[in-house]
Amino acid sequence: MPDTSTGSTGSTATHSRHTATHSRRAVLAATAGVTTTLALGGQAHAAAPDDRKLRALIARMTLPEKVGQLFVTRVYGHSATAPDQADIDANLKELGVRTAAELVAGYRVGGIIYFTWAHNTRDPHQIADLSNGIQRASLTQPRGLPVLISTDQEHGIVCRVGEPATLFPGAMAIGAGGSRTDARTLGRIAGRELRALGIRQNYSPVADVNVNPANPVIGVRSFGSEPAAVAGMVAAEVAGYQHARQVAATAKHFPGHGDTAVDSHYGFPVITHTREQWDRLDAPPFRAAVRAGIDSIMTAHIMVPALDNSGDPATLSRPILTGILREELGYDGVVVTDSLGMEGVRTKYGDDRVPVLALKAGVDQLLNPPSLAIAWNAVLKAVQDGELTEARLDESILRILRLKAKLGLFDEPYVSQDGVDRNVGTPSHLRAADRIAERTTTLLVNEGPLLPLSRRTHPRVLVVGADPASPSGTTGPPTGVLAAALTELGFTATALSTGTAPSAATIARAVAAAREVDAVVVGTYNVTASSAQRTLVEQLLTTGRPVVAVAVRNPYDVAQLPAVPAYLASYSWTDVELRAAARVIAGRVAPRGRLPVPVQRADDPARVLYPVGHGLSYGSR
Repeated sequence: MPDTSTGSTGSTATHSRHTATHSRRAVLAATAGVTTTLALGGQAHAAAPDDRKLRALIARMTLPEKVGQLFVTRVYGHSATAPDQADIDANLKELGVRTAAELVAGYRVGGIIYFTWAHNTRDPHQIADLSNGIQRASLTQPRGLPVLISTDQEHGIVCRVGEPATLFPGAMAIGAGGSRTDARTLGRIAGRELRALGIRQNYSPVADVNVNPANPVIGVRSFGSEPAAVAGMVAAEVAGYQHARQVAATAKHFPGHGDTAVDSHYGFPVITHTREQWDRLDAPPFRAAVRAGIDSIMTAHIMVPALDNSGDPATLSRPILTGILREELGYDGVVVTDSLGMEGVRTKYGDDRVPVLALKAGVDQLLNPPSLAIAWNAVLKAVQDGELTEARLDESILRILRLKAKLGLFDEPYVSQDGVDRNVGTPSHLRAADRIAERTTTLLVNEGPLLPLSRRTHPRVLVVGADPASPSGTTGPPTGVLAAALTELGFTATALSTGTAPSAATIARAVAAAREVDAVVVGTYNVTASSAQRTLVEQLLTTGRPVVAVAVRNPYDVAQLPAVPAYLASYSWTDVELRAAARVIAGRVAPRGRLPVPVQRADDPARVLYPVGHGLSYGSR
């Protein structure tokens, strides 16, 4: 629990937990006039927040309440008040509370982030109940501040809310489709579904320009390598998410994480772009997001010496966050850190200094510190010691409350189960996702042409390859999903998982199975020159059976593989993209995707094997 024993800070968090319960009517009365609603197109929208009333609300808050509003943290469990025992144990170990309700009462946190691994997202109705429980716990506290609930629902390989919610292709796939209309549709539908679950801040879209094929953390999470194209997609997706003020979109990771070979979860990346290169390569998507009215921007735990030569990560850099983002780009929305548990932000400073330095740099929301108690008390102490002023906290709290008001959380903090049924995973939403996915599948090679496969000449198909851990909500391993989709399309397809590092025995088993069928589909996943996946493909080619390779993550695999007669890029191993790839293989739809990144030659990276814009359709070679 917070240490509020020192300083004259008004009511403590412990006292707050024992305050009499307020009815929702009383809570709304206490914040009356913060927002109003008006009917537009048959739907309630929050009007522009009234800063005078928000400032008056802030003036009534205690210092511990103000500190709490700055934090967005994880909490374990499917229920706000009755989680499973294992989740109670995890909460006690990591947060010092038993439940989400205790977390809100004790720390007065302004936000909570949902994770699959924290058991927050079992199914849509449970998520809605959890959201309502969190809001109820917060609204019964003094001043009744609603919680801004967030998640990482990028789609593609990063997904926290799974089926039966609608799952879309990821960013690079959308980039391959080339349709800003599709990007806007994705945001609009996904935002509507998240809102129905009580999730009002989504940490998407990724605005990083992936100019480094070796990037281990961004890759297919980026729309591509062309700054103008990425900027257009970012702006379109933001417009979709923020349609009718349903969800706050978040452009990440400022000032740009696209050219790094280090994952900031585990190390401290350094971006060596000059200021001119940053302006030309990294800045355009963020400028576009600001012009589109983005509600929040997430920082990157990276060092960019050309922007700040202090050696600090951007998350802790005043020259980057205040000097460039606030003053040069003119951004006055909410700035949220990337997770403060990542190594990239912890390399130089301790966990007690990081949140204080982030606030001094210009951050508003402090996301998921490794120890909430250490971070919370560090900020409180920094104010009490005069390192941070209470006025500085008020600046960030105003932005946070302004966003909550804009989203209508003061007027309508709860969601309904009927709303879940009306909005989540509807047939029209699922059809839209399938149609969008069909426009993203990219055909890079088609000798013969081999594709589309004919059920008459190739009725029996073997599906082999990598089965990486599935993102949330997929119905099975990729080979199984692809085989099932081909079977539904009239083939007799069988699946044989060979993994990302198949052994000699596994390869031999796959080769033997390939000799018993008419065609082979092999899924590849981040192939390198020394990868056993390369050996698998080489051995499959010796059978004489036609081989179709499908990159189920990065499209760069084709440069590392022996020549195959047909090669597709699906950009992810999620169901929606694999089903679309199956329809392309079967000829139900023609491939329409175009590479949004260049693929360089493996033996000479200075030479491009397939340029941006490359993509075949049926009847072309």
